Amino acid sequence: MLALDVDGTITDKSRRGCISAIDTIYKVESLGIPVIIATGNILCFTKALSTFLATSGGIVAENGGVIESNGLKEVLGNFEVCQKAYNYLKSELPVEKVQNSHLRVSEIAITRKFPVKTVKEILEDFDVEVYDSKFAIHITDPSVNKGTSLIKVAACIGVKPSEVIGIGDSENDIEFLTAVGVKVAVSNADQELKDIADYVTNKPHGNGVKEAVEKYIPGI
Repeated sequence: MLALDVDGTITDKSRRGCISAIDTIYKVESLGIPVIIATGNILCFTKALSTFLATSGGIVAENGGVIESNGLKEVLGNFEVCQKAYNYLKSELPVEKVQNSHLRVSEIAITRKFPVKTVKEILEDFDVEVYDSKFAIHITDPSVNKGTSLIKVAACIGVKPSEVIGIGDSENDIEFLTAVGVKVAVSNADQELKDIADYVTNKPHGNGVKEAVEKYIPGI
């Protein structure tokens, strides 16, 4: 299985889809290798993306808070815990939720108006995880993440974590890459992700995805 983050990995820094990554996904699926989308985006966006890209491996959305695969659909993240932390954060800083936040069911995502370090410091007494995806700051339930949810989704189609190639770019991909057999960081990735990767691509974004897939999957 190939597992891919979205923003910053198969898109560029402006969130435009990279043609090289899209073409690579089609080629991987044509070989009978399922592709899973693992992202911080909301479920409906992720489902639409999966449909347009014709991926068959399932979905990990909202940083692991929501999963869907092979008839299984679960909300795993505790939204109330995140809401409580957000309410306190809002009382301390004039933070703003990202677009379409009313559709989020397991986490809260805010704009990057303030440094993530400041947000983490304010919420240090709350039982939440705070991630910076470089496109938004996510307040999540620490009991779930992209890694734990990826394992569940992969199991739905009989794939072991050790059989998964994972590719990502930011700190919310750390648990995700830690869970898989082959860990890849694109060249534009955060340093902490590069530090745990088995392979760091020479090229960024979608071109990095293409590079890594060609390295690890014969016949691409």
